[in-house]
Amino acid sequence: VQLVESGGGSVQAGGSLRLSCAASGSPYRNICLAWFRQSPGKDREGVATIASNGGTSYVDAVKGRFTISQDNAKNTLYLQMNRPKPEDTAMYYCAAKPEYCLGLYRSNAYNYWGQGTQVTVS
Repeated sequence: VQLVESGGGSVQAGGSLRLSCAASGSPYRNICLAWFRQSPGKDREGVATIASNGGTSYVDAVKGRFTISQDNAKNTLYLQMNRPKPEDTAMYYCAAKPEYCLGLYRSNAYNYWGQGTQVTVS
């Protein structure tokens, strides 16, 4: 599975930004997708997950501000970031694994990763 993120950049606190992740080459019938992020000096942390049936989960830090979604026709995952805060500044990665991942935020559980896209909130 190949994952390619885009859409990162600089945004003012309280603004909005949408990240995209184009997925291709999946040999699996069902695949689960997630967004993670990593700041310098910190461990990679989960942000949100979405199952193949559309179910979603979020970590408390972003709940009510970020929305994860997917366009199955375009094989693209999105993360809509509304009202971002400076503490949301990080490299954002999309990740994938076959079958179930809803609410699963252990990075070592995921088989496939994108190269990341930088988000800076000021």
